[in-house]
Amino acid sequence: MSTSDSRSVTPSPVQPAPAAEVTLASKRLGELSESARESADLLTADRLLDPHHVTKPEPEGGWSHFLYTVSGRRINIGDSRRARERKALTARIGAPLTGGARFIPVLSRKGGVGKTTITALLGMALADAREDRVIAVDANPDRGTLADRVVRPQHGKSVRDLVRIRDEVRGYHDISAIVARDATRLDVLASDADPHVAEAFSDTDYRDVAAVAAHYYSLVLTDTGTGIVHSVMSATLDLADQLVIVSGLSVDEARLASETLTWLETNGYTEQARNAIVVLNQSTPGSPLVRLNELQAHFATRVRSVVRVPYDPQIAGGGSIVFANLQPETRTAARELAALLVEGLRAKAA
Repeated sequence: MSTSDSRSVTPSPVQPAPAAEVTLASKRLGELSESARESADLLTADRLLDPHHVTKPEPEGGWSHFLYTVSGRRINIGDSRRARERKALTARIGAPLTGGARFIPVLSRKGGVGKTTITALLGMALADAREDRVIAVDANPDRGTLADRVVRPQHGKSVRDLVRIRDEVRGYHDISAIVARDATRLDVLASDADPHVAEAFSDTDYRDVAAVAAHYYSLVLTDTGTGIVHSVMSATLDLADQLVIVSGLSVDEARLASETLTWLETNGYTEQARNAIVVLNQSTPGSPLVRLNELQAHFATRVRSVVRVPYDPQIAGGGSIVFANLQPETRTAARELAALLVEGLRAKAA
């Protein structure tokens, strides 16, 4: 019987393969390709912050805020729909405008349709939501009432005073001594209190006022006189970046507003007319006699946007308008008008 030679063999330990040598080399800034470089504006909060560690702001809205409060601030379902809509509208109004000052005349062919009221509401809505300065200039050749509708100035200064010191203005403090300011931060430059002096406010005077205002304001609203051919209108239209045309809710007032568009189109202001905003202003209570849908449909064929402003008892009283005390529907209409205005100005600049 043969026996095999059995030997105990101890396996040799496996030697690990030598690790590949890694060279850590930092590239100099000059060696990076242009496409690989990142600018500082790419370091956004959305990119860098972990959403699980970001505290959501306190929600707005009745039920949302109630749930947030009773849960000890643990349950935050976000803003209510109404709050989200309000914030979105504020963002539209507050969108940045590049470049110089923008001029917005508010026009009507007939008195009593609310031109001054709309100027005040538009200015308040803009000033309340924007970070830059907004001014409303009363350029009525006759005695205007814009300052009375916004805030009655205590110093009695007017456009005539700004014309007088135009070459001496060195900063905003010189302007602030002449304008009045309301709670929304809207500045108002009043017309002359003396109607005989106001008649002398001319095309040249308006251009002087506009030149000064352009240095200190982003948006310059102009409450024009009634009509379309008075002494200041030529300068007002030449400087206009956006027109706002006010119509009352009667057949003759609507026709005059539509005829204003025709006059503009036939006198060299076709682009301004077609990009205008028409405001259908209800200045009396109750249901209007005209069919609002038909009226809105007519102007929608002629201009960029149409806005309805409802009747508001505070406005109808004739005193100073307090923006915070207006009916919610009135404030929303004014803010929608302001948003459409800003969007039109941004589209024009694009």
